[in-house]
Amino acid sequence: MITGMHAIVFSPQAEQVRAFFSDVLDMPSADAGGGWLIFALPPAELAVHPADGATRHELYLMCDDIQATLAALRDKGAEIARDVSDQGWGLLAAIRLPDGSELPIYEPRHPSPPRP
Repeated sequence: MITGMHAIVFSPQAEQVRAFFSDVLDMPSADAGGGWLIFALPPAELAVHPADGATRHELYLMCDDIQATLAALRDKGAEIARDVSDQGWGLLAAIRLPDGSELPIYEPRHPSPPRP
């Protein structure tokens, strides 16, 4: 039986992105050795969508109040890469990681499965 999910973010600026996850997003971590941090994730969901073309995977952060979350992240030095837009299924924005990439964050409006 599946007991969890392990996600990986690849970055040419891995140390700076790890520091961002730790210091700005306040994600607890364990050192797997040599500074390779493994971050604890909050509860997660997995959706499977139809795709035209190749299979791909996406990673999104979720929050209960996107405006308050973005304000708190701004206060900690995070850059908002994309302002909030209403997608119907949720309110979507993105923050910029230290390597210049974007990490989407949203406040869901869709039903979520019960937590075990």
